Amino acid sequence: MKTYKEKFKPIKFPQDEQKHDHIIEWWYFNGNLKTKKGEEFFFMNCLFSAKTKKINIPFIKNFPIANLFFSHYLLSGKNESDQTINPLCLTDKNNFQKPLLWINYDNECLINETKPFEYHVVNNFIDLNLKSVKKPLLVNQKGFLDLGMKTTYYYSLTRLETTGMIKIKNKWVEVTGLSWMDHQWAQTPLTSDDEWKWFSLQLENGLDIVCFVYGNKIKTYHASMIDEKGKTSSTSNVSIKTIGTKYTSQKTKESYELEYAIEIPEHKISLKVSPIKNSQEMIFGTINYWEGGINVKGTINDKKILGKGFMELLPQTKNKKILQAVIQELKKNSLMGNIKEMTNISTKALYSLNKNYKS
Repeated sequence: MKTYKEKFKPIKFPQDEQKHDHIIEWWYFNGNLKTKKGEEFFFMNCLFSAKTKKINIPFIKNFPIANLFFSHYLLSGKNESDQTINPLCLTDKNNFQKPLLWINYDNECLINETKPFEYHVVNNFIDLNLKSVKKPLLVNQKGFLDLGMKTTYYYSLTRLETTGMIKIKNKWVEVTGLSWMDHQWAQTPLTSDDEWKWFSLQLENGLDIVCFVYGNKIKTYHASMIDEKGKTSSTSNVSIKTIGTKYTSQKTKESYELEYAIEIPEHKISLKVSPIKNSQEMIFGTINYWEGGINVKGTINDKKILGKGFMELLPQTKNKKILQAVIQELKKNSLMGNIKEMTNISTKALYSLNKNYKS
């Protein structure tokens, strides 16, 4: 069995907030928000980067773009749900050139780090300011994790105080809440073993937890935590089990298990997570997955605790080629074949091209 592993180098800030010379990388934000009227919403905003020559998908290997960006973002509430999946993002030539993280893409999206660990995040549905009240959580204590077949760098900003606006029925509404940020990069192509159940949990006592089970043939269970005082810990002694609420999408017929019991015995943590809204499938053609806000309840040291969080799941009948939809979209548009390197061309200069591409 082929493995994809690299030698660890310590993470440094702000340098490692920027783009790396790795095969796959993403910058991911999620959060639970509330309007002044008490209406609850949740959002997700993620930008991905992939090296076309090394991602191990034949058509993309031969495509004349050295680095491909694609994005997913959503906003959802009780009666509203909007999502955008762009399999080919146009990006600004000035991206990753500033001292702090700055990324402009899709002509309308922005991730702007205004001060260390403070962000302005904009897309079609959100205009939010996020301020971290904790130091970065280095997953597995050093921000580097061995997943059996591969290794990955991974850190989180687990508690981002959030203010700003969201777009509801074409009207911008003020919100406040808590958000989460993940940054992950790995020197690995996509493989048949890429399978996961992932959770970010923000508890009312100030404890934040990222936990997941990753892999098919080789399963890795992991939890990393940071408490209200900034103390961190990690463990592989984690249990993640389904406990009910099976959801089947009417659009794709994919099925998802949406309720889980999460146990971290050495910290006497016993939690149950359940979806805020069942119909939260992200539809990406040949890859579909469930992504959305969750309610959390349970006990820590036998004391009751509540919280909020986010969950990401692949369907029970897992799609193996995550970027297959990108291939299909690129094949549709022969115009893209003349572009040698999108990341070296200004987004504004490509506005008309993007308009034609979306039509």
